[in-house]
Amino acid sequence: MMELSKSKSIFDYDDSNKMYILSVIVENKPGVLFRITNLFRSRNFNIESITVGITEKPDLSRMTITTISDVKTLEQLVKQLQKLIDVIQINVLNKENAVYRELALIKMNAKDPTTRIEIANFASIYRGNIMDITNETITVEIIGTPDKIDAFKDLVSGYGILQVARTGVSALPRGAVDDDL
Repeated sequence: MMELSKSKSIFDYDDSNKMYILSVIVENKPGVLFRITNLFRSRNFNIESITVGITEKPDLSRMTITTISDVKTLEQLVKQLQKLIDVIQINVLNKENAVYRELALIKMNAKDPTTRIEIANFASIYRGNIMDITNETITVEIIGTPDKIDAFKDLVSGYGILQVARTGVSALPRGAVDDDL
């Protein structure tokens, strides 16, 4: 049974473009990811990030999709998602009432010891971890909100970012568990 979360919705907020987090429970079977991403593509919606993983129930997966849009476009997207047979439940998460995190690995130039120390200090301030260090490079792991990761990237960009890998947002609503599934 498909349903939109009955809790306070982001549809109650202003109509400006902003990031929205969709938590979509789907059947855990082949082709579901394709059908959902194809819906986004065919309707010309952009996916900022998408993560998928099995839930506490082995026959269900949770997709966390972030997108930037206005409220009308988001409402249209939710309605289209609800029509897909593999979609069980859709929650539009209010960022203030959800726990959401992303992981990023950022590899930078670090050819001298002073640079490596400075980057390590910045990583420490952001509660990051040094995952790899050589005479040429340093790789830092940062976990947090997308804004936190972007702020760290901006801070260290002057050292020369060589590679970035980001997982995309994973999110859950705060508070009691809805056991309707």
